[in-house]
Amino acid sequence: MLLQEPQESPYDLRFQLLGFPVRVSWTFWLGAIIFGHSFAQLVDFQANELSPGIGPLLVLWTICLFVSILIHELGHALAFRQFGIQSSIVLYHFGGLAVPIASFTPGRSIGRLSPQQDLWVTFAGPLAQIVSAAVVIAIVKFYGYRVDAFAYMPAGLHQTPGMLDGAAIDSVGLYALVTFYVFPSVLWALLNLMPVWPLDGGRITRSIVLILGGTTSVSLWISVAASGALAAYAFKSGQAIMGMFFLMFAITSFQLVQQTGTWR
Repeated sequence: MLLQEPQESPYDLRFQLLGFPVRVSWTFWLGAIIFGHSFAQLVDFQANELSPGIGPLLVLWTICLFVSILIHELGHALAFRQFGIQSSIVLYHFGGLAVPIASFTPGRSIGRLSPQQDLWVTFAGPLAQIVSAAVVIAIVKFYGYRVDAFAYMPAGLHQTPGMLDGAAIDSVGLYALVTFYVFPSVLWALLNLMPVWPLDGGRITRSIVLILGGTTSVSLWISVAASGALAAYAFKSGQAIMGMFFLMFAITSFQLVQQTGTWR
């Protein structure tokens, strides 16, 4: 499966955060560099002689991405805790996971969440990530600056009212810090909310369908349709990597439909 917990490695970074075990796979750093290299190049080009160089910009991007995804997974983990389930956090090349590991309630299975509970646990991750971006945006706008991260986003988000109004941030370091944090915290969080399995949006769709009396297969068919549409849009927009991801999600969702039965 594309999105699953990676194998442990002696090169993984481990620490505790708010009582949650956190493991950062070495592949997270590699993925951050691969996904951020062209972005760092663009900022380096725009800053011209004021740029600190691609290397320092990549380091800053990686730090921002690390914090953004960690906050996302912390949202999931805190929601799990709210329902008596302890979890661990894993960051890796495709993002992150909050993995249930134990129940605080004796005799309770860690997999037994109601659709309503699962809906909240799933939504809490992108919500935490977007709220953290909103805090950064509010601070930037309070001081009269524009949020240039939106200039790099697709047309619908690029035209978000007020984001590109104001003075430009004149410090390259601060500009990069704000841009590198807001960009993934908004765009990636919203992409993650698309009704595509196994993204958060796909899990949310499944919970809503089950709450309304539908079946898991219905949510998977929604995922097939949404994944196909998003893949087509990505390829048409020249985003080949994103297109490949959504194409794989469409194939995975269709395979799951075959495994679960058409309407079960």
